[in-house]
Amino acid sequence: MEGTEMQTRNMISGLATCAFMFMSAGYGQAQEAATPLTVSASATSEVPEKVQSGDLRIAVVRQINSGDFYEQWMDGAQQEADRLSVKLDIYNANGDNARQALMLEQAVATQPDAIVLALGFGETLEPGIAAAQAANIPVVAFYVEVEPSANVVTIDQGDTLMMDGVLNQLAQDLGGGELNAKVIYVYVPGYQALDTRHTVWVDFLEKNPGVQSVGTIGVVNSNTAAQTADQTKAMLTANRDVKAIIAPFNEFAKGAALGIEELGMQKDVKVYGIDISTADIAVMTKPDSPWVATGTTDPSNVGAVVLRAATLKAVGQLEGETLSVPPTIVTQAALLKDGIQNMEQLAENFPSLKTPELLSAPWMDGMQ
Repeated sequence: MEGTEMQTRNMISGLATCAFMFMSAGYGQAQEAATPLTVSASATSEVPEKVQSGDLRIAVVRQINSGDFYEQWMDGAQQEADRLSVKLDIYNANGDNARQALMLEQAVATQPDAIVLALGFGETLEPGIAAAQAANIPVVAFYVEVEPSANVVTIDQGDTLMMDGVLNQLAQDLGGGELNAKVIYVYVPGYQALDTRHTVWVDFLEKNPGVQSVGTIGVVNSNTAAQTADQTKAMLTANRDVKAIIAPFNEFAKGAALGIEELGMQKDVKVYGIDISTADIAVMTKPDSPWVATGTTDPSNVGAVVLRAATLKAVGQLEGETLSVPPTIVTQAALLKDGIQNMEQLAENFPSLKTPELLSAPWMDGMQ
């Protein structure tokens, strides 16, 4: 890796090593004061009795279960549960917020040892979280905007770092210095990750007045990529001088890339995304692909981290309140240079994407 590519990777890697010590934007003042998650000093090489017996049970209540990111995340959580002999009860709300709230209440009624909330809206889930607290069931909230407490811990990706990284790459690609370009932005409010990234975007526009957003598109549903492609084509047809699309979610980015390609504009318009999967790598590395950079973690690794957090919380060996899993920036140039075609090869070339040491107790080391 050479030149600006290596500089970008080193910059993000250096920032990411301490990212989990700090809060991403968008949580509010109470969240900013939260302490980072760590494994308790009481955790030793002795496997907790409930884990050893195979009786520890965790409920995973998911708001969204379709799409590459969410599938990889769940695969990572399931594989880690299997390794640790933890039973999972999985609830899929299929994007229905009211259904997720009902499923959370159902999960509480089954008295699991811990509950994982995989995305969702804090306001909708508040009654179920209160019920879990009343039943003394610990909750690990992944991308749910709730205040952390003794019973509720929060985990996310380093969204501020990811968005900063892809926007720095955009600035480099636009020539650096005083930027001047028309762009399209993809965003749907109400999702914690997207809202945090949006805060970074607003700040970027304020600092770079020559970057003009000609419009905002976006939708989150079971057909996000296809509908984003249609919106992209409509917006580009009306704005042929656009230079880039900022699409901070991989389904957004896939849709934007597809829309650009269907208009034959891939030489003129570039896509800057967030998240990655094997399918995304195929999109980024195809000839003349407009998707040139993405900020990301490894979704399966994040799922495993969340599962470990819930397991440790269930056995009383987790301290602190919040964690941001450190990200990195992956460019199309790096994928092509290293011949990367899938997530396994990506992890080999970007070893920081795997964090098996994060929230890992000594007793977990010997488990297969």
